Amino acid sequence: MRAASRRSRPWGWAEPQPLVLVAAAAAPAGARAAASASARRCFPGRRYAGERSSRRWRRHQGPQALLRVEIHTNEKEVTEKEVTLHLLPGEQLLCEASTVLKYVQEDSCQHGVYGRLVCTDFKIAFLGDDESALDNDETQFKNKVIGENDITLHCVDQIYGVFDEKKKTLFGQLKKYPEKLIIHCKDLRVFQFCLRYTKEEEVKRIVSGIIHHTQAPKLLKRLFLFSYATAAQNNTVTDPKNHTVMFDTLKDWCWELERTKGNMKYKAVSVNEGYKVCESSVKLKDAVFAHCYVLSITQWLASKRSSINRRKKEKPHLYLEGDLRQFGLPAYFVVPTPLPEENVQRFQGHGIPIWCWSCHNGSALLKMSALPKEQDDGILQIQKSFLDGIYKTIHRPPYEVVKTEDLSSNFLSLQEIQTAYSKFKQLFLIDNSTEFWDTDIKWFSLLESSSWLDIIRRCLKKAIEITECMEAQNMNVLLLEENASDLCCLISSLVQLMMDPHCRTRIGFQSLIQKEWVMGGHCFLDRCNHLRQNDKEEVPVFLLFLDCVWQLVHQHPPAFEFTETYLTVLSDSLYIPIFSTFFFNSPHQKDTNMGREGQDTQSKPLNLLTVWDWSVQFEPKAQTLLKNPLYVEKPKLDKGQRKGMRFKHQRQLSLPLTQSKSSPKRGFFREETDHLIKNLLGKRISKLINSSDELQDNFREFYDSWHSKSTDYHGLLLPHIEGPEIKVWAQRYLRWIPEAQILGGGQVATMSKLLEMMEEVQSLQEKIDERHHSQQAPQAEGPCLLRNSARLSSLFPFALLQRHSSKPVLPTSGWKALGDEDDLAKREDEFVDLGDV
Repeated sequence: MRAASRRSRPWGWAEPQPLVLVAAAAAPAGARAAASASARRCFPGRRYAGERSSRRWRRHQGPQALLRVEIHTNEKEVTEKEVTLHLLPGEQLLCEASTVLKYVQEDSCQHGVYGRLVCTDFKIAFLGDDESALDNDETQFKNKVIGENDITLHCVDQIYGVFDEKKKTLFGQLKKYPEKLIIHCKDLRVFQFCLRYTKEEEVKRIVSGIIHHTQAPKLLKRLFLFSYATAAQNNTVTDPKNHTVMFDTLKDWCWELERTKGNMKYKAVSVNEGYKVCESSVKLKDAVFAHCYVLSITQWLASKRSSINRRKKEKPHLYLEGDLRQFGLPAYFVVPTPLPEENVQRFQGHGIPIWCWSCHNGSALLKMSALPKEQDDGILQIQKSFLDGIYKTIHRPPYEVVKTEDLSSNFLSLQEIQTAYSKFKQLFLIDNSTEFWDTDIKWFSLLESSSWLDIIRRCLKKAIEITECMEAQNMNVLLLEENASDLCCLISSLVQLMMDPHCRTRIGFQSLIQKEWVMGGHCFLDRCNHLRQNDKEEVPVFLLFLDCVWQLVHQHPPAFEFTETYLTVLSDSLYIPIFSTFFFNSPHQKDTNMGREGQDTQSKPLNLLTVWDWSVQFEPKAQTLLKNPLYVEKPKLDKGQRKGMRFKHQRQLSLPLTQSKSSPKRGFFREETDHLIKNLLGKRISKLINSSDELQDNFREFYDSWHSKSTDYHGLLLPHIEGPEIKVWAQRYLRWIPEAQILGGGQVATMSKLLEMMEEVQSLQEKIDERHHSQQAPQAEGPCLLRNSARLSSLFPFALLQRHSSKPVLPTSGWKALGDEDDLAKREDEFVDLGDV
């Protein structure tokens, strides 16, 4: 039916129409009215710019709007406004379609703007005349790389098509093309394009191109990241004020050890420099027996024969040179001082305690990747003796006591995180206002059923438990995970954020992400599914971390140098493929593909941008919104105070306070060693060594004690984890929904009043300084965009001023569905499974 309607429609019918528009605009008022009347008889559904100054037209308007004509009613002149497509270096146009209507969410009716829809190898962009944009003085928080109507290919989540008012998911080759295209983005934007007035050939070209370039599996080398790096190799400019520690040199790790006073017990090693541990791995098909030199020749042959028989039934784990890449071991890292460096090479970094951070009292946070599961008794014996020796280097009671936290079996699973976020994000992917109000009355039930906030609470609680062990009990904590690259990164980062005030500065926070996530081997390429090769591997672990950080920022704003806007744009940067920070699985993979390990020494290695250079995305004026004006740096002590407060580890002064506890019969050392070995070998045990009741009591006492005291924003910082305290990150998740905005309210209004008070205090201080003829103190200006808070949205700076809804707070449709007003307060919120929505 759609094909028949297209064939019956003359596609050239709109060509003479621009002449009517131009003539009408240039003619006097009476002639212009006559021309509009004649055009209205030909195209009765059309609103003309002469009748309405806005460029938003109603649904079912003709494609004659393709000609972008701007009519100035005051000056009676016509100017053609060509919207050009701005291409980045290396960016190529792939396909485009004209006469596309982009819908705009506004009340119950759908308005739109006509323009061109284009697809490049970097983004999907809509080019149209939108005169509703803000003036230059009131411009929103603009990104220099991604426009308001731009979608990077990696940011596309799902693509839907509307066929005869039925919404269907689009993928692969299509036999029938939709009349409406809906794109759901990973940053929770929703774009709707009407293709009803577009030529059929262009519809096929643009829809097929978008589906192919966003949904089809890709090769790593085909990412736009490499095209941009090659084309802009001589134009890359780094921010000289960016002092983020990248942890890609041995000097950076030594600096971090010295800063945390961890250099007394730990050392930075370069055993994997140039990834030579990986290159020197034994390339054997039966590599599981590469370390069987401790067995006799007879035992080795017998074990090999059993392996050959077993190979017919199952595939053994092979320690080839790719395993180190999967673990994500960087070129430089930190290990305990007594640990021999040759032990790192035995299992390619698996089973080695990697240092993360040291506390002021000498306790340390470590992480370790588990050894693979094996059935062969000989291999198990080798692994057990290896781990026994490793454990002796970090557990030496009573001076060194270690507590193990197995995150693979006693904490969240990646499947839980994936499922919870899949349900959670559906609350914010709203196609229109009607859909928003229909789900509004059940919103809290849907939110609870997603379990996303509960997962955030569990992460924060686990981090507090580890903080209590290190801060109150002076214990080392060893985090265990299969590859130590997901939950280990999450928990270790949260612990450092709570305990180390340096990590709450912007430079410190960026250095923390570089150390624990980028150099820690988090698989950004797989977890963000940038290559579209395996949807099951896509798990928003890093986004979960940012959401946990937002809870801390929201509860303790003065403790952080950065704002929630900083966290929001950082989450958006996950999908911008001109930065190398979030587009590799490991440092080894990055260096290999950037040509730094290539055999051809004549070829110059590519030089990629880092996301920490914010000048690439934002102007200096916009960057002021990333810095918290309420943050006050920790005052520096003078030399006299510093001399009397010389730092010493508590472990050097006294024995642990928990010494009086009686040890089990087998000894704490032997018991904890067996517990560690069983976890690392894949034979999980159901109960920890310490009883859960005792751990819960210690946690509750530590948690309540800290919250009963006044907060030191430059010391230990704990979040509230009670039910109402864990909130939805409104700025990130609700910023694209007009109905969720509060004009002149929210956090932006509070911040504006605080800035006014700060400016008043500063002006008074300047007057006092002038009277005393002292040097004028530098003025700390707040973001000037916050001055007119009464006109701004609560979701500023991402929401425009005009994006508001005239819908009532309680929709009338919801009242009618519920029945009488008297029964409304008595009825409970209905629980609905989000999977059925």
